[in-house]
Amino acid sequence: MLRFSLFGIPVNVQPWFWITLALLGGATGIDGREDVLSVALFVLAGFVSVLVHELGHALTGRSFGAPTQITLMAFGGFASFPANAFTRKQDFLVTAAGPAIQILLGLVFFAIYAFVPLPTTAAKMFVFWGMVISIFWAVINLVPVIPLDGGRLVAALLGPSKRVLALQISLVAAIAVALGMFFLMKSFLFPIFLGLMAYQNWQELQQFRR
Repeated sequence: MLRFSLFGIPVNVQPWFWITLALLGGATGIDGREDVLSVALFVLAGFVSVLVHELGHALTGRSFGAPTQITLMAFGGFASFPANAFTRKQDFLVTAAGPAIQILLGLVFFAIYAFVPLPTTAAKMFVFWGMVISIFWAVINLVPVIPLDGGRLVAALLGPSKRVLALQISLVAAIAVALGMFFLMKSFLFPIFLGLMAYQNWQELQQFRR
């Protein structure tokens, strides 16, 4: 496991983070040096993008006085905070900061890719992957599925008294997006991931019904 500190925030990177990124980047279809380079740059760009996303959460939470640390794992990561560290408004802002700064990063990558002459093919490929990953990852995270950022934003807006409604919205969204990605994009990894989230939401709903 890779461990380091950034802006005074401990960061832990689990092995599955690298493996998942490599799989998403096409590691199973490598056929030559160019493919190896493409996958390596995809992983590097993904690391930068997801780390910036989690730093958005962590730095915003720390600005409200909460200690934090970042963990990068399969399919992303999280910034952890003490339980009940924030008000509803603060929780909303901490949650929104991650995808917001990642979209901003994606726009910066886009501007560089579109308007800055890059010296090498590798540099252009890295910037391209950084743009694609940042925008795509932020958009996926804004799907209203708990525990994704979009689901947490809906939960923060509705409040604890409407947790059941938030879970119902999350369950429907998870199933709809998973089916859409499977049939329209022929994607398997993300639908499985969303399916697991849907099952977790369903389990929590069953606890409320008991």
